[in-house]
Amino acid sequence: MAEAAEKETRSNEESTDESEEDESEEEPKLKYERLSNGVTEILQKDAASCMTVHEKFLALGTHYGKVYLLDVQGNITQKFDVSPVKINQISLDESGEHMGVCSEDGKVQVFGLYSAEEFHETFDCPIKIVAVHPHFVRSHFKQFVTGGKKLLLYERGWMNRWKPSVLHEGEGNIRNVKWRGHLIAWANNMGVKILDMISKQRITNVPRDDISLRPDMYPCSLCWKDNLTLIIGWGNSVKICSVKERHASEMRDLPNRYVEIVFQFDTEFYISGLAPLCDQLVILSYVKEISEKTEVECCARPRLDIVQPLPESCEEISSDALTVRGFQENECRDYHLEYSEGESLFYIISPRDVVVAKERDQDDHIDWLLEKKKYEEALMAAEISQKTIKKHKILDIGLAYINHLVEKGEHDLAARKCQKILGKNTELWEFEVYKFKEIGQLKAISRYLPRRDPVLKPLIYEMVLHEFLESDYEGFATLIKEWPGDLYNNTIIVQAVVDHLKKDPQNRTLLRTLAELYTYDQRYGRALEIYLTLRHKDVFQLIHRHNLFSSIKDKIVLLMDFDSEKAVDMLLDNEDKISIDRVVEELENRPELQHVYLHKLFKRDHHKGQRYHEKQISLYAEYDRPNLLPFLRDSTHCPLEKALEICQQRNFVEETVYLLSRMGNSRSALKMIMEELQDVDKAIEFAKEQDDGELWEDLILYSIDKPPFITGLLNNIGTHVDPILLIHRIKEGMEIPNLRDSLVKILQDYNLQILLREGCKKILVADSLSLLKKMHRTQMKGVLVDEENICESCLSPILPSDASKSFNVVVFHCRHMFHKECLPVSNTVSSVQFCNICSAKHRGPGSAILEMKK
Repeated sequence: MAEAAEKETRSNEESTDESEEDESEEEPKLKYERLSNGVTEILQKDAASCMTVHEKFLALGTHYGKVYLLDVQGNITQKFDVSPVKINQISLDESGEHMGVCSEDGKVQVFGLYSAEEFHETFDCPIKIVAVHPHFVRSHFKQFVTGGKKLLLYERGWMNRWKPSVLHEGEGNIRNVKWRGHLIAWANNMGVKILDMISKQRITNVPRDDISLRPDMYPCSLCWKDNLTLIIGWGNSVKICSVKERHASEMRDLPNRYVEIVFQFDTEFYISGLAPLCDQLVILSYVKEISEKTEVECCARPRLDIVQPLPESCEEISSDALTVRGFQENECRDYHLEYSEGESLFYIISPRDVVVAKERDQDDHIDWLLEKKKYEEALMAAEISQKTIKKHKILDIGLAYINHLVEKGEHDLAARKCQKILGKNTELWEFEVYKFKEIGQLKAISRYLPRRDPVLKPLIYEMVLHEFLESDYEGFATLIKEWPGDLYNNTIIVQAVVDHLKKDPQNRTLLRTLAELYTYDQRYGRALEIYLTLRHKDVFQLIHRHNLFSSIKDKIVLLMDFDSEKAVDMLLDNEDKISIDRVVEELENRPELQHVYLHKLFKRDHHKGQRYHEKQISLYAEYDRPNLLPFLRDSTHCPLEKALEICQQRNFVEETVYLLSRMGNSRSALKMIMEELQDVDKAIEFAKEQDDGELWEDLILYSIDKPPFITGLLNNIGTHVDPILLIHRIKEGMEIPNLRDSLVKILQDYNLQILLREGCKKILVADSLSLLKKMHRTQMKGVLVDEENICESCLSPILPSDASKSFNVVVFHCRHMFHKECLPVSNTVSSVQFCNICSAKHRGPGSAILEMKK
């Protein structure tokens, strides 16, 4: 590699991240970092040729024939000088205690890392591959294979001697080999073979697809996904093969296992390495592109793709271009991909660089979101995974989110997020408030400042209030209403409002706010004065809440002028605090308000304001005549003579009629209805209410010469007065409107009365007969007489103890029983006797006799 190219690569690459992803909104699946420390020192003087990975350490081979054991951070733990030329392959058993190494000069070494066990052999040709048995640590699995022109199997036998045997030859150099369990897979110039070590039979041959590619420049990549699944990558073709057991019926001379290709697809670029990732594949690809400057094909950055295999194609999950040192000079054969099965770590090896790829965790996901300025998603991801993330803190992400929103000018959203992000941290709250003040956005954060748990310093709230007071009276009033009064120094704010009122004394918003501040400061008298001046709806609530009734005794008129209904309800609900007499006295000069108060008082209780009933007559007559008549009807305390005088003065006919009738002057009342109102229906109704024959007579006499009145009487008089009396008095020849209809109605009413009487008679007779039959059936029933019954007179058993003797017992229908001789002798002529007990109370059904003789 040229020194100039190396310097240029370092200057361009070392200042960048270990991997560069395409600028896109799709999040990468892997993260990358260079393996540094000892690896950096090695590759400054040497070049990497191969590497193998164990869960405990790494083994790196170089072009100068050195083998280094490294920890996972790249620190050198051991160094082996194996050969002066390139190391072609390193192999480790599963325990990590034995290592096999082969080099370009034909040397093969297999030795124990922690024991003196060692094998040395030098061949006359370059050895490209070596693979020790996965369980080499066990004594009966001391086997390894080497590959040059032949595939040789070495087994340790008698006297610790190694016995070689040829497994395959004649198809060119062996380019790659992978040993898993009892299966060995290798690749030569013609294709890939798999050998079953148990039966020592080759079970498959997978031919190479593109024979135009040189196998030494585009070597085959092999990888065992598990004990029975082999992944083959060669050129731009990928095959996933599954080793299966052959059914006994198909055996014949065939191996007991066979291979089935379950997935096969082509890739866009040449394959340098393969590794499994769950059910997906990680593919390291060698890329060539046309230079824009020289228009000549050159080497591009290698790609690491994650694909999802499909039966005949694949779906790309992610694709990253990797900036490795010296990629411009590398060929396909210079790249290798190794992986650690347990940790999903992938090592990309090139001559001048070793890059480690690993699956991204939640911290990486949050890093990517922050990089893309998706702060809200990052905050949500951190909250969900707060127990697993190690690098990030929710608070730091939240503060970055707030700063981002402020920079974008979304001040309201930034202020709203403060509630959730800052929580109960008062220092952060105060810091953010000052920051919002610096950018002139105190109003934005005012709505979200904490008011309880936590509470900030009073200075913070006062600063916000002063900001509003200078520019937004309505906003200031809203904050005073919403914020508790103990958040700030009330005296300071009151003085500030008073100073502003000197400039604008009629500003209703400031006056209303000042009243609220006085309320918080318990200066209720001043607050009440302002509310009354403003006629504010909260005045009644203020009075109730703080029991300010002693302060409103001289302000009743103001309250009534503001809202008479609420004022009256409040005064009546608190009679014990402001007496009725005091209210009436205060309203003396406002009779219309006095009437409203007394009217509601009367509606609540007819007797409480009885001393003012006389005054109310004039008030009703002046301000509320529709309610005068109901008042006169319901009141038992108003003077009727005074009421009559007022009603006659004002010519209130209906009220006068009521008063005359109530005073017993019904005839004058009726006369007034007929003469003043000339309303026959009302006159008839009045006569019905009084139910006085003389009134009916006066009504008939007054109506006899007035045909319309006669019609009304004929229609309504039938059930109260005999219509014949009216009909006989009608003069002959007088025209009466609707006379025929009136007479028909009278006859119909009469027939209806007759039918009702007959119907009632039938019902009574039927009910009487039914009850009589029921009583007869009841009385005809037998009555049980036994030893438990006693004589109601002598109180001895009703039946004699000696049943052979004759006896007489009297049993009444009321169930009382007597010995016959115990009954008194009846003085009446009638032979019917009655129960002495029931007769003493009343005589009725059930007391007649029922005599029993024996």
